[in-house]
Amino acid sequence: MSPTTSPTRVALLGSPNAGKTTIFNHLTGLRARTANYPGVTVTRTEGLTQTPLGPVAIEDVPGTYSLSAMSPDEQVVVDLLDGTLEGCPAPDALVVVLDATTLRRSLTLAAQALAIDRPVIVALTMLDELTSRGGELDVAALGRALGVRVVGLTAHKGVGISDLAAELGRHQTWPAPPVLPPLDDDELSAWSASVLAASGYRAPAADRRTATIDRVLLHPIWGGLVFLAVMFVFFQLIFTVAAPLQDGLEWLLGVFAGWTASTLGHNVLGAFLSEAVIGGVGSVLVFVPQIALLFLIIAALESVGYMARAAYLMDRIMAATGLDGRAFVAMLSSFACAVPGIMATRTIPSSKTRIATILSAPLVPCSARLPVYVLLVGLLVPAGNRWGPVQQQGMAMFALYLVGGLSAMISARLLRSTVLRGELVPFYLEMPPYRLPGLRSVLVTMWGSVSMFLRKAGTIIFGTAIVLWLLLAFPTRDAETLDMPPAQASAYVLEHSYAAGIGSVIEPVFEPLGFDWRIDLGLVGAMSAREVFVATLGQVAAAADPEHPATSLRAATYLDGPHRGEPLFSAPTVVALLAWFVYALQCMSTVAVMRRETGSWRWPALAFGYLLVLAYGMAFVAHEVTVWIT
Repeated sequence: MSPTTSPTRVALLGSPNAGKTTIFNHLTGLRARTANYPGVTVTRTEGLTQTPLGPVAIEDVPGTYSLSAMSPDEQVVVDLLDGTLEGCPAPDALVVVLDATTLRRSLTLAAQALAIDRPVIVALTMLDELTSRGGELDVAALGRALGVRVVGLTAHKGVGISDLAAELGRHQTWPAPPVLPPLDDDELSAWSASVLAASGYRAPAADRRTATIDRVLLHPIWGGLVFLAVMFVFFQLIFTVAAPLQDGLEWLLGVFAGWTASTLGHNVLGAFLSEAVIGGVGSVLVFVPQIALLFLIIAALESVGYMARAAYLMDRIMAATGLDGRAFVAMLSSFACAVPGIMATRTIPSSKTRIATILSAPLVPCSARLPVYVLLVGLLVPAGNRWGPVQQQGMAMFALYLVGGLSAMISARLLRSTVLRGELVPFYLEMPPYRLPGLRSVLVTMWGSVSMFLRKAGTIIFGTAIVLWLLLAFPTRDAETLDMPPAQASAYVLEHSYAAGIGSVIEPVFEPLGFDWRIDLGLVGAMSAREVFVATLGQVAAAADPEHPATSLRAATYLDGPHRGEPLFSAPTVVALLAWFVYALQCMSTVAVMRRETGSWRWPALAFGYLLVLAYGMAFVAHEVTVWIT
């Protein structure tokens, strides 16, 4: 092959949850997200694999049951095969991934793929599950019946992957069926029956373990109670398991900050490292244990197969909001991040349901809110407070997530009954059998999400922290602070900084919510990413008292005005801040992906506007009610 020749392009085609992405990851060494429920892959992903005959470009496309597109993600597959997908040539060959446990249903897609004038090879997955449940299949006979090569795989263990990889480089030699399968429904059914008979196929028995567990988890009452219990334990674990690790990270950062201050002294470089880097970015990084645990639990639930059950349970509730269970899958994805959640709406056939889900998804509590919630809940509820064995901080976190989820549903109901009124498309979702998650795949999925958080901390948050530090540290007040102790001098510089000047301009806007200019500055900075709010408060605290920023934050008071000397983070102010972060759309990445998925600025502008008004109104109500109660 000439060095300038483009590599052969091979697309992985198959039904949802057939194991395409697992094969893709094994072939390419990449870490595309996998889970045990349909609809995880909603866009095209490309990677390279090396074969003895040269590199081959592998494309993982969304799962589809047929080549008659009903939703945007299925349209991606059709466009790719037609060669009309922008910026992507049509594949040279197809690997059709068939689930051996659902072979009868999968043959429809296989027939449509064979009808395309392109080399085809079949990758047969779930063979271990087929035999363990009493099913039978002669793989070689299946190949003869289809007229193409068939490679048997146990994809999650990597069994058979090398055989498949060896075939990819020589797609020109793949045999083609002498007679193409029929596409008429009746003839196709007869063709499928003959293929199954010729290959000695015996369908597997129903999974008894799955049926037994589902009698509880899909029960209209017990299933709902189990769902709430799972979510409750979820948030308790975040505080009880991750909190000691967070304390350890805070201690390490404190030691590092002390060493930096003693080594570099009170100069510009020392102030930059201790305030902008350690005080700003470091204050966000201490929440990595909570973020990692959040993603670890979500990845485990996805891999086991529980998320599909959660979608089924929620379908009736979602129908009351004008959405369906497919929307709940997108909402669940939004718990990690609204961006993949909005992209997951590509599985929704109805455009009105899809847009209503997109506009409501930012209300679902995402991982970016977690550091803010942990910080504010920690300021509001003492760590040791319990109701029996239940930690009150965990209860508060559960309540915040519950309010966010309910608000998303109410928002969807309002949208579907007004500007997005329309019929509800029937919901169907294939229930995968329960599977023990592979430790590696769970850890890879978790690390992918954690690394995304770290990249954000290293780019957006770090960049914003530098700008904030410049605003907080300048102009210098060397003459005025010459005879002051370091802590008093730092507080004086902060009070007379450029940031204080900017904050005082916008302070009247947020004054009814009980926020002073330091909090206002955090809210403005958090427009780029919510975690910036934590970084801002970390810098403000470090600027006021570099040696004891945590103590400084808790002891912060109003610097002037009628509340001068009163605690800055009083209960009404913290509750108002929590309400603000429940509702405000403070993530430009979410706005950008809204624009991309809806094709115009109209819907992102509507979402940003109504959520901003909602956040302000709810924060005001929360502040006033808390003042009245306390």
